[in-house]
Amino acid sequence: MTSEPKTLPTEARFIPKRLEEVRKRALENPEEFFAEIARELEWFKTWDKVLDDSNPPFYRWFVGGLINASYNAVDRHLKRGLRNKAAIIWEGEPGDTRVLTYYQLYREVNRFAAVLENLGLRKGDTIAFYLPMIPELPIFMLAAARLGITFTVVFSGFSAKALAERINDAKAKVLVTADGGFRRGKVIELKKIADEALEMAPSVETVIVVKNVTARGAKIDVPLTEGRDYWLHNLLPAHAKVDPVPVESTHPLFILYTSGTTGKPKGVVHSTGGYLVWVYATMKWVFDVKPDDVMFCTADIGWITGHSYVVFGPLLHGITTVMYEGAPDYPAPDRWWQIVEKYGVTIFYTAPTAIRMLMRYGEEWVKKHDLSTLRILGTVGEPINPEAWKWYYTVVGGERCPIVDTWWQTETGGIMISPAPGIQLVPLKPGSATYPLPGVDADVVCEDGSPCPPGQRGYLVIKRPWPGMLMTLWGDPERYVRTYWQRFSKPEEGKWIYYPADYAMKDEDGYFWILGRADEVIKVAGHRLGTAEIESALVSHPAVAEAAVVGKPDPVKGEVPVAFVVLRQGYTPSEELRHELVEHVRKTLGPIAVPAAIFFVEKLPKTRSGKIMRRVIKAVLLGKTPGDLTTLEDEASLDEIRRALEEFKRELEKAE
Repeated sequence: MTSEPKTLPTEARFIPKRLEEVRKRALENPEEFFAEIARELEWFKTWDKVLDDSNPPFYRWFVGGLINASYNAVDRHLKRGLRNKAAIIWEGEPGDTRVLTYYQLYREVNRFAAVLENLGLRKGDTIAFYLPMIPELPIFMLAAARLGITFTVVFSGFSAKALAERINDAKAKVLVTADGGFRRGKVIELKKIADEALEMAPSVETVIVVKNVTARGAKIDVPLTEGRDYWLHNLLPAHAKVDPVPVESTHPLFILYTSGTTGKPKGVVHSTGGYLVWVYATMKWVFDVKPDDVMFCTADIGWITGHSYVVFGPLLHGITTVMYEGAPDYPAPDRWWQIVEKYGVTIFYTAPTAIRMLMRYGEEWVKKHDLSTLRILGTVGEPINPEAWKWYYTVVGGERCPIVDTWWQTETGGIMISPAPGIQLVPLKPGSATYPLPGVDADVVCEDGSPCPPGQRGYLVIKRPWPGMLMTLWGDPERYVRTYWQRFSKPEEGKWIYYPADYAMKDEDGYFWILGRADEVIKVAGHRLGTAEIESALVSHPAVAEAAVVGKPDPVKGEVPVAFVVLRQGYTPSEELRHELVEHVRKTLGPIAVPAAIFFVEKLPKTRSGKIMRRVIKAVLLGKTPGDLTTLEDEASLDEIRRALEEFKRELEKAE
């Protein structure tokens, strides 16, 4: 077991004075506070009003202001002497690389914008991107923003049906895709998936295809439909200059669809001005940005983390952002550490699931590399358990890099609760996201909406608007109100409270502990248990690398927890270990949380972004069809679940 952090105490009894002052100022006078930050960006016209709250919960930020996201992310840095600084460093899975300086990025964005302009796209149109992690994706995002075209990025792991659903909802006129992408040494033929989707998506008039894998040696057939499909390289002018279109602060910059595991995906709409101000501010506060920083956020740009902290956040600050095309453990478990060493990465931001997976391979893969350039480590996507936190801090960060454990969502636009080394670093507690950022009025409330006492689990809420917030759901304002504002708001009293559907707890020091999704709950004999809590208890045992917990119907208790566990290297499955884990959960959480069964597996079904697919595990457990598996990283993980269940069944038969 790794030691406790040496330089960062794990107990705290205060908020450092400077952080407390900034948070107080932001809540006492948010309009003045955010206006000051907004002025660090460049506006074509200053706003008339910082916050229009006349029609809650449809809040509008920097109303009357005119701005352009592409100009702020690229053009303004050329005037700041950053012309020859690396903007994007791209690393392909096979090891090929591309580097774009800010001037080269400026030239490419202008050329791509000319393509869109020549196709007749204008401000107010929508466009869809279905691309792998290649530089063309951020370039197209910036080119669309340059013209005021609202874009939607569809994760390249999604199926044809999921792609069509998003294109249809956004009513996109143009789809940009690629011939294919590389993943774990294989070619994913994206154009073929796109063609299947387009049979169900009549709004698309034109398809632009990036020559990606075929330009890198892959031999695949890429059919083009005459009059609709065009190779990008045949449309690109040798050079072009496209003036950025000033757009209203409230103009939709992008639509990003939530995963839609149940029902129709929600099209989260983000503004231009408010979103840019929030991402710019959170980059500065959370990552303590320095001019020479190199940021490696491992998220796919198909998700909000990629939008905010691979593309817009780093580029708004004029630093270098690293993009990586492939999987974290392919061809070996040190792939990320190679990249950190190669490019002198200073800020590393990833998911706890990925950390736990890499922990399983042991420390030697990390220690093969010089990671001395790292100064900030971050986590995102789910709560991080203390054991993973300590490993990350000790093994990856060498006990010298603070860990910014961040909580936020697609809907919030940027980070909401996190340590803020850029203001003042608080003492860190492994597993806690610490305090809300300036301007975030967060609390933990009980079922009736009253504040929970310290140490009691409740529902996380945000009690006032913030600049990065979603404006609405695309084409469905009623669902926006119903989903996010109905649970705890009291409109008759003028109280509008945002409900993100996460469990949380505040401790006696006011630190926030995020306890997982409130909708990922097992109800055992009337007791509501979060799956994340049971998983965290299992992973706190030294033998366990990863765990996934799902609910199984039970005639007596209603539901019981069932756990699937991946062991660390050096441990082998046994009945003794199974019993030990049961007792460990009993001791950690109590008898109500003890799993009815524990299955040992080599791997868990995950999305390519590293999230465990519990719905798929549950479907296999209950003998049902797993449903859409297009985002599944490795189908062999499903076979692992089936094998474990079959073995258990045979053991039961023998016992009988």
